[in-house]
Amino acid sequence: MIYTITLNPAIDRLLYFDEKIEPKKTNRITNVSYDIGGKGTHASYTMTKLGVENTALGFMGSLNAEKFIRILDSKGICSSFTLIDGHSTRESYVAVDIKQSSTTMMTEQGFTVSKKNINQFMKQLKTSVEHGDIILIAGSLPVGFCLDDLKELINWLKNKGCFVACDLSGNALKTAVQIGVDFIKPNEFEVKELNEDNEDLVPFLKRLNHSIPYIVTSLGKNGSYCVHENKVYRGLPPRVEAVNDTGAGDCFTGAFLSGLSNQYSLVETLSLATACAASKVKHSDSSTFDLKDVQNLKKQVQITEY
Repeated sequence: MIYTITLNPAIDRLLYFDEKIEPKKTNRITNVSYDIGGKGTHASYTMTKLGVENTALGFMGSLNAEKFIRILDSKGICSSFTLIDGHSTRESYVAVDIKQSSTTMMTEQGFTVSKKNINQFMKQLKTSVEHGDIILIAGSLPVGFCLDDLKELINWLKNKGCFVACDLSGNALKTAVQIGVDFIKPNEFEVKELNEDNEDLVPFLKRLNHSIPYIVTSLGKNGSYCVHENKVYRGLPPRVEAVNDTGAGDCFTGAFLSGLSNQYSLVETLSLATACAASKVKHSDSSTFDLKDVQNLKKQVQITEY
């Protein structure tokens, strides 16, 4: 079983503009839609669409819980979020400039969790997770959830015998690396923060691979490096017309873990993940990708051993 943990999820409010967005001008919104926000929930949607059973966990605010659950349900995402009474799940505002094929995101900070909330979440987690499960912890930490709480969460999962994947950033990512999780996916900027001695990228990733079995460094439209068992693979995506790259990395992560869950080869897994991310950027919302498109794009993905 796969579980995704989104500790600070969001509701994405997508604002569409037919004309170029310009400062000091009245920019008129032509359409508004809603999507699920948060790295873990995006990954859950990807897995669900690929037919891989999973459950989305984390925190959600009680004040807009009905709206949040309605969006999850519309995406077919199985979920069991811990309720934070008296608070709202944060909203992210995504301005989509259709003419420029560009997006701008503005996000709220989100709710504050208490020790009681964290204990409630951990209690729920311990009744669900079993040895051998895959757990993805992804996204930002909410206020009140400190690095010690993250350490406790990761260590409990490791001691339970779970495969622990982390798509985190900053000190949270450094904490996951120090503990030695099973999978990380830093982007090119996040990996520089880990690489304090400024080693060349590939030697650094290979050294990091001694303690972390799967490492993917995403390079946006330039693809990714994937390191496993001291072997380095370069994945190059096909050229596509990008509309909105929000959520593309999360789509990649969900597809990659789906491939591992299905025991695909690493090359097949990396090809699938790259194709799913390439399909995602062609859509204007935060999570949509097309399965038929993925099959065509997979044929165009280039995977080479470095």
